[in-house]
Amino acid sequence: MNEQLIRRITQCPNLPSLPAIAVQVLELIQRADINLPEIARLISKDPALAGKILRTVNSSFYGRSQNVGTISQALVILGLQSVKTLVLGFSLVTHLNTKEKNKGFDYLGYWRRSIYAANAARTLAAKVRIVQQEEAFLAALLQDIGMLVLDRVLGAEYGQACGTVASHADLAAAETAALGMNHAQVGEFLAKQWNLPPLLAVPIAGHVSPADVTDPPLRKLTELVALAGRCADIFVEPSSASTIAAVRERCKALCKMSEGECDAMLDAVGRSTKEVANLFEINIGAGLSFEDVLKRANEALVEITLKSQQQASSLRQQNQQLQRAATTDPLTGLANRGRFDQFLAEQFALARNEGKPLSLILLDLDQFKSINDRHGHPVGDQVLRAVAKLVGSVARATDLAARYGGEEMALVLPGTTRTTAATIAESIRHAVAANPIVCPLVQVPVTASFGVASLDPSVPFNDPAQLLKAADMAVYAAKHGGRNCVKVFSPKATHVSPKAA
Repeated sequence: MNEQLIRRITQCPNLPSLPAIAVQVLELIQRADINLPEIARLISKDPALAGKILRTVNSSFYGRSQNVGTISQALVILGLQSVKTLVLGFSLVTHLNTKEKNKGFDYLGYWRRSIYAANAARTLAAKVRIVQQEEAFLAALLQDIGMLVLDRVLGAEYGQACGTVASHADLAAAETAALGMNHAQVGEFLAKQWNLPPLLAVPIAGHVSPADVTDPPLRKLTELVALAGRCADIFVEPSSASTIAAVRERCKALCKMSEGECDAMLDAVGRSTKEVANLFEINIGAGLSFEDVLKRANEALVEITLKSQQQASSLRQQNQQLQRAATTDPLTGLANRGRFDQFLAEQFALARNEGKPLSLILLDLDQFKSINDRHGHPVGDQVLRAVAKLVGSVARATDLAARYGGEEMALVLPGTTRTTAATIAESIRHAVAANPIVCPLVQVPVTASFGVASLDPSVPFNDPAQLLKAADMAVYAAKHGGRNCVKVFSPKATHVSPKAA
């Protein structure tokens, strides 16, 4: 706990105080010999407070069939706890809601959440038949009182801390990180200063972590108050399907409610809170029904889902682009050497396992260095791109056209025999030789030497490197055979293909 902050709280001149009438009512109620007429006279001394209590007692909030005309009647009919709740609630809300407000702290949001939480706590308590329904209402109303204290003491500094969180559920952690303690701990300090009874003080102190409360009855009340706060978040925070799902799950675990029962409870809270807020003179605006909240949450969920799908699609496209960039030669647009090596190894293993042929064509542009020397490297690059485009256009969906290195290119042909591969190589050779490359200010005649090697029963290569070496030997033979021709590797002799002879 932040001792320096505690000292600042203690020394704060405008620290929230318990109104005098609330103090007196608490003192009278806690006596062993409770004197109802004396309590009634005390409350009646404050006409405004007495009027609010009678108006509330006769409202649908309590649903009494008979009209209550005096505080004495209210004490008899409703009981001491109900009237105590109204006295403390009305006097505290009036007292705390009229102070000077600091910038940065959302007072309207604070009181909206508080009144929704209080109404939800009372509704929940009635659902699970907890006797302390009035204490649940008041404890939920005051559970975040520490926020008001921190606002009084820290002003804009606390407003900044609150502004860093998107949800009230994340507030305590943000407060602890920024200030060294959270609003529940500050609320506990204030409850001690006010001498509040445990039924109020413990939920105020423990609502952030109810599991830490050791007394079972008080823990259940604290858990209920914490759950009421989450119910309030459904109505006061941006619509969130995840928040609704979390409340449904918590209602199931804590209150044994089905999803339908939970939704019915939330619907009741949404319908009745505006009336309760009016009684306490708290402005919650038009208020939302649970049906409205569900609709907004579903719309938000659909929007999030669409955005997620768009982001996923964009991510897939980016990954595909990155994958292409990682496996593509930037100059020619063909597969790069790394992709070629990988593809050849995969297809070699597949061909051997399935007993299918695999052919490899290597081509090396003839006298490419002289093109660079005579016309410059930009022209040489354009020649490479043009030949690569031609090679790529020949490749089928199952093939791979790659830049092997420098002015060498390759075509891997799965399921293709030696004879077919030689024919394909000859067609590419002819197209290259017959179509000079058109560059700015110059036409460049180009030829290429081709080598073909195939994996089949007659040539039992042991690994992809042997197949590659065989194709390279065939290219070497084509170079030394006069260039601009196709040579096919044979285990006995390297020979010219029929069309190239």
